[in-house]
Amino acid sequence: MTPFGISVPASSGNVGPGFDSTGLALGLYLHLHVEGANSIQFYSDGESTPTENHFIWNIAENIANKHGIRLPACKVQETNEIPLARGLGSSASAIVAGIELANQLGNLHLTPEQKLQYGTEIEGHPDNVAPSIYGGLVISTVLEKEIEHIQLRDINVDIVAYIPNIELKTSVSRNCLPDSYNRDYAAKASAISNLTIAALYSKDYKLAGKLMEEDLFHEPFRSELIPNFAYIREEAKKYGAFGTILSGAGPTMLSIIPKGNGPTLQNNMSTLSLLADYQVKYIPIDYQGISIQE
Repeated sequence: MTPFGISVPASSGNVGPGFDSTGLALGLYLHLHVEGANSIQFYSDGESTPTENHFIWNIAENIANKHGIRLPACKVQETNEIPLARGLGSSASAIVAGIELANQLGNLHLTPEQKLQYGTEIEGHPDNVAPSIYGGLVISTVLEKEIEHIQLRDINVDIVAYIPNIELKTSVSRNCLPDSYNRDYAAKASAISNLTIAALYSKDYKLAGKLMEEDLFHEPFRSELIPNFAYIREEAKKYGAFGTILSGAGPTMLSIIPKGNGPTLQNNMSTLSLLADYQVKYIPIDYQGISIQE
């Protein structure tokens, strides 16, 4: 077996009001290095992990089973830059990595659309899986028999993340959401979402940032779970941020700021005493999506 590598970017779901339908690929990565071996071996950050307990390998085997093949013996070494349970799509990246591992080891020749279909079946919705596969900003929805998506590859802004040292499980963050919205409320929330995408498409980032902060679908309910939510939003505006949003279900928050100003915002926000326990990080947008290194 010729050694190869797989890299899958992190992702931020929702992007404000694009609830469960919009996601942005970010330049933090889950990496797999794969080489031939006499037995199946999996290492996570240098530590040996039994394959029967490993999420990525289990997904790879499930995909292989769907195609009626058995994966060959190999050694897989995983390194992960994506913080777990922080709203940066760590589970979606692992799912995509597992699908691609099966694709490469089994010579399945899966199309991106097939990968998206498998990933969405496992994850439940495509908003994180899609950008990890395609890169950029991806708006997607599940129809009766297929998943439709549109990819924007030229979002001309910088992203700064505020990553706290606490975890927040998506299940906990989802449980605080209403079971339903009344018609007028849902119509207004949908209008905000629609206009946000239109603003991003037309490169009116000032308007996009303003609208992102007007989300009605999830942020009003989740903000109480997020430390320093209002404080981060207000301070970021002082340094020129267009808007600051939850990344996925949180607790990470993201600021959208004019292109070239990300490192300056990172430096300024890093000095704030209330954010001493945060990793404040400028993260480039990833436009490649999943990649293979020969």
